[in-house]
Amino acid sequence: MDAKTIFETVKKHDPSVLGHEQFRKFAVLLPIIKKNNELHVVFEVRSHQLRRQPGEICFPGGKIDPEDPSAKQAAIRETEEELGVKPGQFTEVHPLDYLISPFGMIVYTFAGYLDVAEEELVRNPDEVREVFTVPLSFFMENGPRIHYVHFEAQPEANFPFDLIPGGEEYNWRTRQLEEYFYIYGDKVIWGMTARIVSHFVDILKK
Repeated sequence: MDAKTIFETVKKHDPSVLGHEQFRKFAVLLPIIKKNNELHVVFEVRSHQLRRQPGEICFPGGKIDPEDPSAKQAAIRETEEELGVKPGQFTEVHPLDYLISPFGMIVYTFAGYLDVAEEELVRNPDEVREVFTVPLSFFMENGPRIHYVHFEAQPEANFPFDLIPGGEEYNWRTRQLEEYFYIYGDKVIWGMTARIVSHFVDILKK
């Protein structure tokens, strides 16, 4: 193979996240509605029947299906399924940054305005235990609390230390994961959901 062929091939490549084929891909929507003449963020409390994170606070969203034409459409579909929102009630849906989780997930995030009253939201009881809202002004005026989770490298028993400089004394980099928390009344919004809120507020403040 000559240089011209190599770089003609590279030129056609559409860059993405290295190894993305092995990542599970999800899409979530941060919904905004008007309530009492003020903008509110809509949250869900996950059903206790769910295997993943039962009882935790989240945004509508889920795994991107092969039939979904895009991550945006997946986020809209999940919101329709979980909150009973009709297609015509989405008046704005725009992408935020996407998250790459250390646990093998890429999460595509969107913010959307729903032209619907809170009482018109119809939760899917199989997935959603409760729906509640928080004034957007609360997040604009109150930053998150940030705590840290530390991960240490633990090579497997048969790891070939003889193939790397330093061998068993190799200086592995440890990872520090930020966990965000917002506390609103008796509700604790934390983890990825809180991080998405913080990112959204940062965009608005810019």
